[in-house]
Amino acid sequence: MSRVLKVGVIAGEVSGDLLGGDLITALKAAHDGPVELVGVGGDALAAQGLRSLFDFSELSIMGLTQVLSRLPNLIKRINQTASAVIAARPDVLVIIDSPDFTHRVAKKVRVALPRLPIVNYVCPSVWAWKEYRAKAMLAYVDRVLAVLPFEPEAMQRLGGPETIFVGHRLTNDPDLLEVRRQRAARPTKAVSEKKTILLLPGSRSAEIKSLLPVFGEAAKEFSERNGATRFLLPTVPRSEALVREIAASLPVAVEVVSGAEAKWGAFIEADTAMAASGTVILELGLATVPVVSAYKTDWLIKLLAGRIKIWTGALPNLIADYPVVPEYINEVVRPGSLCRWSERLSNDTVQRRAMLEGFDLAWQRLQVPVPPGEAAATAVLDLLNRS
Repeated sequence: MSRVLKVGVIAGEVSGDLLGGDLITALKAAHDGPVELVGVGGDALAAQGLRSLFDFSELSIMGLTQVLSRLPNLIKRINQTASAVIAARPDVLVIIDSPDFTHRVAKKVRVALPRLPIVNYVCPSVWAWKEYRAKAMLAYVDRVLAVLPFEPEAMQRLGGPETIFVGHRLTNDPDLLEVRRQRAARPTKAVSEKKTILLLPGSRSAEIKSLLPVFGEAAKEFSERNGATRFLLPTVPRSEALVREIAASLPVAVEVVSGAEAKWGAFIEADTAMAASGTVILELGLATVPVVSAYKTDWLIKLLAGRIKIWTGALPNLIADYPVVPEYINEVVRPGSLCRWSERLSNDTVQRRAMLEGFDLAWQRLQVPVPPGEAAATAVLDLLNRS
């Protein structure tokens, strides 16, 4: 009989769960035998057979203040997860993103199972701040799977673990590819035509509460200056109630839609977007939706701002290695700026054309020979064979 491959897998957020689902799908295709899972994840990993130790939405926390306020439960879940992985004695442990949680689990597992290969899928942003974390990872991570092309060089420069660029799953997402196809076939609207603007204030409650009111004021100013405008707000089910509550108090009518299908439909229709800094900026860029980025950090991050080494928080900027997406952070997040950028980006202007050129460069630099899930599975199996 073919050998069972037992995989420990820990994903702390939806994006990591999707990566894990792709990875396990590819592992099953490549491994000649059953694949068993133990760990933490969401719907994508559940579809591959994982019975999550707990609801991973508990780990969806943002900022140091939220981490501190939820520390007792976080410690409890770290210990629970580490104990379960140690008891299962898997052939390999894959930790996916969410370093505040997954790295602490990995450290405990490494102490108990020092010979267990540990893979970190999604390189932590050591190139942005706390660069010393790269070397520290050598103690509990054997290989890093990077989703951004500049990360292997950065990890090598900082003395971290071996790092392999496996590509970003968005470049192989069928929904995003369909959005790109449809957007390429539609012309830019004339100045006089009614525009559709996306408002994307994030998926966490702190983000939504801090950014959506500002986006609402910017939307009001845009309407006053440009006439009737459609404002679309895609959200996820877990945030829908809060989004609808705040949207109802905004000075303009906002159409709230929920779920992945509605989000991609909104991307197709959009002329431009105002969005919270994060993965969604890359989603918009790869989908060729012009965007202005905004973010408000909590007070602890503001105090530590001097320790941040990176020159931009927008992933398209980092990948292209020049400013593609305009960014506004904290006190400079002002409705007037967001409004005026939305005007320039919703029409056929030099700003819009330059941004789309930058998005095209980012798309090219993210390409890999095989789908990211397959590349990740190959890297995991290669490490196993070496071990």
